[in-house]
Amino acid sequence: MNENGLRDGVLTLAGIALLLAMLRMSAEIVAPILLALFIAIIAASPVEWLKQRGIPSIWSVIIVVVAVVVILVLGASMLGGTFVQFNEALPGYQSRMDELTNRLSTWLAAKGINIDDVGILDAVDPSAVMGFANNLVAGIGDTLSNAFLIIFIVLFMLSEASGFPRKMAAMDSSGKNLQYIADIVQSVNRYVSAKTVVSLVTGILIWIGLELVGLDFAPLWGFLAFLLNFVPNIGSVLAAVPAVLLAMLLLDPTQILTVIAIYVVVNMVIGNVLEPTIMGKRVGLSVLTVFLSLVFWGWMFGAVGMLLSVPLSMVVKYAAMANPRTQWLAVLMEPAPAEAPDDSGSDAKKKD
Repeated sequence: MNENGLRDGVLTLAGIALLLAMLRMSAEIVAPILLALFIAIIAASPVEWLKQRGIPSIWSVIIVVVAVVVILVLGASMLGGTFVQFNEALPGYQSRMDELTNRLSTWLAAKGINIDDVGILDAVDPSAVMGFANNLVAGIGDTLSNAFLIIFIVLFMLSEASGFPRKMAAMDSSGKNLQYIADIVQSVNRYVSAKTVVSLVTGILIWIGLELVGLDFAPLWGFLAFLLNFVPNIGSVLAAVPAVLLAMLLLDPTQILTVIAIYVVVNMVIGNVLEPTIMGKRVGLSVLTVFLSLVFWGWMFGAVGMLLSVPLSMVVKYAAMANPRTQWLAVLMEPAPAEAPDDSGSDAKKKD
């Protein structure tokens, strides 16, 4: 029995490794499909809303898909010029940042602190932070270059969505697996839809605030805040760093503090007021799991993997929870349970 269990475990791990390798090699085609699935999940709620108002299913799908296309075109036209300008200005910003870093190193050396000896400047490249925003948006743009493929996949996914339960029922007469898959889809749908609303509000507020301060490329930083807000806990910090660094290069100290205050206030209000109200339940992933998910899915599928890291990890957790042999993985991915109250004092009182 032990030998059979060990063999099954090794074969399972080998199968998972082979599957991940195949997904990694086919990332160019898998990433657009994942992005289309992400858009389809968001669009499923409006389609259902239209169907409940008596609009035929096919027309509901067409109306929502046309709306998605219009939104994508408007967003691309608005951000396209901004992104090109930022890409052209990026070398100058990086040179300016290197200059300021060298000045800081010289000033510290005059005070007797030689940071070159400990290799801090070699380990931390501030100019690379500015390139992070460029690479992330460029990665999303590369995937969106397959716009026709993505739109057609979304169209077919929404068209097939109504018949999916019947297909599952035909495969599983007991309905147990169908109900479990329905719960997973509903949980991911609820999270993605609510997170999209919250992220959109965050991006708009950041955009307006930075525009009022006068920071260059405010629409780009708002869009970056929208994207990275899908990553809980650390996404807001990652979104703020490039904009704050740019403010340190271009603005005076008062404006720099204002930029920092905008990010802090917006994220505190959104995270503590709006997000709990709309989303209700938490993601169910620990902070470490969220960070490792960002790294792993980003390595697997690039910028799209980073954007979808949390929904993908939620699916992995639910799948692990379904099998008694892998429930330990689901437990490891969740936050630590709350400590049980200490009843020693009450027990002592009862004895007295």
